[in-house]
Amino acid sequence: MTPIKTYPQPDEKIYSLNELDESLTYSYAHYLNWLFEDRLELIKGKIYKMSPAPSRLHQKISANMLHAFAGFLKGKPCDVYAAPFDVRFPKSSKADKDIYTVLQPDLCVICDKRKLDDRGCLGAPDLVVEILSPGNNKKELLYKYKVYEEFGVTEYWIVSFSDQTILKYTLNNDGKYEPSKIFTLGETIGSSVLTGFVLNVDAAFED
Repeated sequence: MTPIKTYPQPDEKIYSLNELDESLTYSYAHYLNWLFEDRLELIKGKIYKMSPAPSRLHQKISANMLHAFAGFLKGKPCDVYAAPFDVRFPKSSKADKDIYTVLQPDLCVICDKRKLDDRGCLGAPDLVVEILSPGNNKKELLYKYKVYEEFGVTEYWIVSFSDQTILKYTLNNDGKYEPSKIFTLGETIGSSVLTGFVLNVDAAFED
């Protein structure tokens, strides 16, 4: 006889990834009680295992871009944060038990500081950067794209270190993403969110 699947209580402590059932739906209230080291994200209540620890090159690109954003934003009202940093995407209710999507963008810029609390960001950042790694391309390009578009992330940058390019998506007036050209080495990329910000693509990939 097949055992009946039961949902854990939101306040039930979970100490091992193996205790989770990938077929079940989980909320941020569950997520807060996962006490193992493995990094997971939630997309519409389903768990997505993050790639193994990012490569050195991935981390170098993240640091380069973080430095560029942070330097530009010094003294300005927006903040930039690097992963691991939880961004919760609420639908109607902001209660932990009613939030089913929690992501950890590689970088995110938040200009409305009312969205910030000690646990991260509650609501859509203004700009998100994801650095593609082997094995996570499908998730970044499909699942996260849909989340960021649905919840109104104004700009979504996809950085590919394999071919050293940056692609920028910007929300149009209909709430749909429109892609930019692909920016390559020798070019600069700007932002409609951060007026005056210019990133040298070479600097992003400098090793």
